[in-house]
Amino acid sequence: MKSYQKLTTEPAACQVEEEGAAPMPAGRGKLAPWWVGSGLLVAAVLLSTVTVWVLRQVSGGWPGPALPPKCLLVPESHRFDCYPERRVVVTQELCESRGCCFIESSPLAGGKRGVPWCFYPPDFPSYALESLNQTALGMVGLLVRRTKAYYPQDIMMLRLDVEFETDTRLHIKITDAANPRYEVPLEVPRATKRAENPIYSLDFSWDPFGVLLRRRATGTVLLNTTVAPLIFADQFLQIATSLPSRFLYGLGEHRGTLLHSLNWSTLTLWARDVAPTESFNLYGAHPFYLLMEEGGDAHGVFLLNSNAMEVALQPAPGLTWRTIGGVLDFYIFLGPDPNMVIQQYQQVIGFPAMPPLWALGFHLCRWGYGSSNETWQTVRAMRNYQIPQDAQWNDIDYMDGYRDFTFDPRKFTSLPSLVEDLHKHGQRYVMILDPGISSTNPHGSYWPFDEGLKRGLFLNTTQGQPLIGQVWPGFTAFADFSNPDTHQWWLENLQHFHAHVPFDGLWIDMNEPSNFMDGSEHGCPPGELDSPPYTPAVLGDSLSAKTVCASAKQKASVHYNLHNLYGLMEAKATASALIQIRGKRPFVISRSTFPSQGRYSGHWLGDNESQWKDMYYSIPGLLSFSLFGIPLVGADICGFSGSTSEELCTRWMQLGAFYPFARNHNTQNEKAQDPTVFSPAARTAMKDVLLTRYSLLPFLYTLFHRAHLQGDTVARPLFFEFPQDVATLELDRQFLWGQSLLVTPVLEPGVDSVTGYVPRGVWYDFYTGSMVNSSGEMLKMSAPLEHLNLHVREGAILPTQKPGTTSEATRGNPLRLIVALSSSATAWGDLFWDDGESLDTFEQGSYSYLVFNVTQNIFTSTILHTSTEATKVTIGTLSIFGVQERPSKVLLNGQEKPFSYLDNQVLTVSDLGLSLSQGFSLQWL
Repeated sequence: MKSYQKLTTEPAACQVEEEGAAPMPAGRGKLAPWWVGSGLLVAAVLLSTVTVWVLRQVSGGWPGPALPPKCLLVPESHRFDCYPERRVVVTQELCESRGCCFIESSPLAGGKRGVPWCFYPPDFPSYALESLNQTALGMVGLLVRRTKAYYPQDIMMLRLDVEFETDTRLHIKITDAANPRYEVPLEVPRATKRAENPIYSLDFSWDPFGVLLRRRATGTVLLNTTVAPLIFADQFLQIATSLPSRFLYGLGEHRGTLLHSLNWSTLTLWARDVAPTESFNLYGAHPFYLLMEEGGDAHGVFLLNSNAMEVALQPAPGLTWRTIGGVLDFYIFLGPDPNMVIQQYQQVIGFPAMPPLWALGFHLCRWGYGSSNETWQTVRAMRNYQIPQDAQWNDIDYMDGYRDFTFDPRKFTSLPSLVEDLHKHGQRYVMILDPGISSTNPHGSYWPFDEGLKRGLFLNTTQGQPLIGQVWPGFTAFADFSNPDTHQWWLENLQHFHAHVPFDGLWIDMNEPSNFMDGSEHGCPPGELDSPPYTPAVLGDSLSAKTVCASAKQKASVHYNLHNLYGLMEAKATASALIQIRGKRPFVISRSTFPSQGRYSGHWLGDNESQWKDMYYSIPGLLSFSLFGIPLVGADICGFSGSTSEELCTRWMQLGAFYPFARNHNTQNEKAQDPTVFSPAARTAMKDVLLTRYSLLPFLYTLFHRAHLQGDTVARPLFFEFPQDVATLELDRQFLWGQSLLVTPVLEPGVDSVTGYVPRGVWYDFYTGSMVNSSGEMLKMSAPLEHLNLHVREGAILPTQKPGTTSEATRGNPLRLIVALSSSATAWGDLFWDDGESLDTFEQGSYSYLVFNVTQNIFTSTILHTSTEATKVTIGTLSIFGVQERPSKVLLNGQEKPFSYLDNQVLTVSDLGLSLSQGFSLQWL
């Protein structure tokens, strides 16, 4: 639907103009069926539906009573599900008991649910907008339902709050008009004045109530919630909308393609420990989607709600939000381009933290080293082959009996010495922590549990006793991170451990929270929290499946409300503890995540397998987390479970070298898969691609600065840069770093070439500088096993550096600036530089920021801000791609300089020896 036409000529809708006027209509006419006005296509569908109905009547008709005509009027793609319960065979009797239409249809392939058999008729009772009044920031309204819906504890009067927060951000909140309800304890910005020139316009349907949101510039309807009734019961909240296109992204955490299918798919959001599997709800919950409209505009919608939730997608195109608690608190971001949508989203949830530079190096881990000496041997082997590595990790096998804040005194006795050795070599140490605290030790023998119990810091049962589940150490209690006192206890535990093993970063796992039991050692009590009237389509069909009881008590609320926030709250406590212990930027990687997590941690994509398809799925995974404001993300390189092959691991190391967070991780009882264990050819290919990553650290670090400062993405889908190129909208086998570095990995076995899309324009081979002039087409590229295809976009300047084997060694080496001239012979780039680890360097002015520019054959480096760090590094080389004629001479600050020029139009000027703290110009004539 490109533009919204008036749904009825009666005065049923109230339009809100730029000034936000909210006139009360003289008469509140009923809204005509919402699809009226959608054009001849719908008319044809209706005609064919009625024809089928007539033929069936002639031939004997449906069994049972004749269907009301109002039901036949609803096209299949526009049938919104009235009976979404799983594990129920929906009969006509059940359906009609809810006042809904019942028409049987065929299921999808594989037995998946397709067109709902039970769907809302056009006149199903909803809320009416009784009043609408102006406020300083927008409007407040009263919604009234006169007929109860079919879930218990309908809330018959609702409050509608609308705030025009910025010209590109609208805030709509619907809650109980009379009683307070749980709301997500997330800090969000408060608007102080009403937007003056919003790029959106807002209409309301009065009866039934509905929101109609348009983009002013195009008239495109972004939201139309009149498509199905609003339901707001105590434990069932549902609102649906039409969508302006099928190009929908986000709504995590799930495994699948980047672009969601609208073919009757349901995405469930309920944090769950399960190996990534298509259609399952996974570790985190991100109720945010990005939608690309026709013509290249984009908008985003965020539902600030942490309860168990599902989002049903259908080919209308349409979307239904269902959640079982809280309020309906929507933020809509108008872009208009996808990069701006994500920036606007992060203005609400918070920009990601700036990681330390070493976090962007290569990380190595496995479960099952078995000892600190074996771990140390791996580190030495990596050094022996001069393969870059910044951090060595350990999984749970370092612990004594899998208990947090301990290490095995026999097998890991040399762990403190290993960490000391890592630090001497400019490397870092990271270890795993779980939130389940062993509860079975003799009193007085395990301080973390004894002290947590004494201070009352664990999740409790409804009876007020610590809820006991089972995780790696056996029976465990679960830390309540919604309690500020728990943060202090967590800090003290980490301080005690750091005194023995001075770790640098922390890996927080199992924080959905995961439980090897369902609920607790005693199950879960009866009641509406553990057995709600409606359970979304969660894996295991129960809220307590492989986690704790939803009725568990926490300081801030019940677990029913806080479950999806558990990983976020633990990450916040962990980042805070690291800052207090080390006084430097924290490095935290978390499995469970929620909006705003990027402020405290990165994320890895969980327990993948050593399979080619898992390598592919990592790309839509990391791109989705870019949309979610968590740029520090990657998958376990070479796969976690199962056994990798040399070819798979080589290709995966090439791809993984371009994950923003690059870690090779492996499970126990499988053969080693670190680079040192492979053949010389494979080992060299892995080393070479890591050296390429390390050479790009200045560029990558600058991208993270831009993410921290303004919410730019680091790893980026192609359509972000080419939103009007429809060929990019489904691409998820390639990605960009920033605006300008195109990564095209090999994702299948037994090939020596790869086909990738190259958007229109001039691109340059990263390694050689040779030009590719694309009309926007799929190109076949040579890809022998030792080669990863990288292309630089015209108009970019990439700061690179001679790579070392650690980020610390690299940062002292000379810089090489790669200039990729546009077809008009211009280019631009920037560089952010600081000490790589101190807190708040940008905020405190302890950084350097340089802008590079090329125009009319003159390269200029301009210092916009400088610090002492910049005096410690030099710019050694300038490589300029796309210089069409051999220059007669090159001038550096007016002085002639030797140069080289190749037939592929690459001009190189070496031995510049310029301090990064000096501006300069270089001209070629």
